[in-house]
Amino acid sequence: MTTQLTSAPPTAEATRKARRRPEDSYAARGTRPGFLWALPATLFFTLFAIAPLIMVAVLSFMSWNGLGSPEFVGTDNWKRILDDPVMIRSIWLTLLLTALGVVLQTPLSIVLGVWAAGHQRNRAVLSAIYFIPLLLSSTAVSVLWRALLDPNFGIPARMTWLFGDGNLFGEQSTAIGVLAFVSTWQYTPFHTLIYQGAARAIPPVLYQAAEIDGAGRFRQFFHITLPQLRNSIVTSMILMIVGGLTTFETVLILTQGGPGTDTTISAYYMYQKAFKSFDFGAGSAIALCLVIAATIVSLIVVRVSGYDKMRSDMEGVS
Repeated sequence: MTTQLTSAPPTAEATRKARRRPEDSYAARGTRPGFLWALPATLFFTLFAIAPLIMVAVLSFMSWNGLGSPEFVGTDNWKRILDDPVMIRSIWLTLLLTALGVVLQTPLSIVLGVWAAGHQRNRAVLSAIYFIPLLLSSTAVSVLWRALLDPNFGIPARMTWLFGDGNLFGEQSTAIGVLAFVSTWQYTPFHTLIYQGAARAIPPVLYQAAEIDGAGRFRQFFHITLPQLRNSIVTSMILMIVGGLTTFETVLILTQGGPGTDTTISAYYMYQKAFKSFDFGAGSAIALCLVIAATIVSLIVVRVSGYDKMRSDMEGVS
């Protein structure tokens, strides 16, 4: 007597899995999705970034007051801004404020980001409170601090023993200090968020191995956390540099370039030239200088840090 074994017919789900070959996926073939997937973003970027940049580059060689037709003047706009002492001073002030932003925000945001990535008591509540400046616009933050630091009715007027006459906007050194402080207060939470995500992605096994070897928290921070945050540090610094070179609202509302021209940075000087003096040619030339400077500085940071050659298998692993 023989027994016949019959198998049940395959289900629809099994049939679909059988037809699905591994080599049909983009990852298995080692190729990227087609260009059509990137077409919407490419069109958006071209329309709102590339096209305006080209228009500004063309306008920098024109003389135009906002009315009539632009007139080609060659390199006259570039010669004027390069011979302008206010423009030269604004470049140094822009670089100074950018450097202050990087120096102040980087260590502070790293420490806060690593702390926020932990599991301390009340961490979530304190982090939510600390991230409030990130939810406010630059204009709102500037108006807030302008009121708080008002020499007649603000905090300095009540604490003359600390602020002297209370006019923090009357001298270049204190005015620059106010600009650096307000920028740090507003943007540090953003960079803290970057480091918080990166710190949470560090594999816990690295800290467990360090504890077995007897390493304390400080040694773990400097020998594990910081090296694993290297990519994030470079990315954060590039964002700080580009943001510092293009700062505008803070200066417009807090100091308006004063006292005199002591806090007139390049972005604010561009605004003065284009929208107050109606010299759109010179304003466009200054704007193009900012784009070139931000690009060059970012490339230098990437090259010096070795960011373009980084191949990390650990950062981002959960």
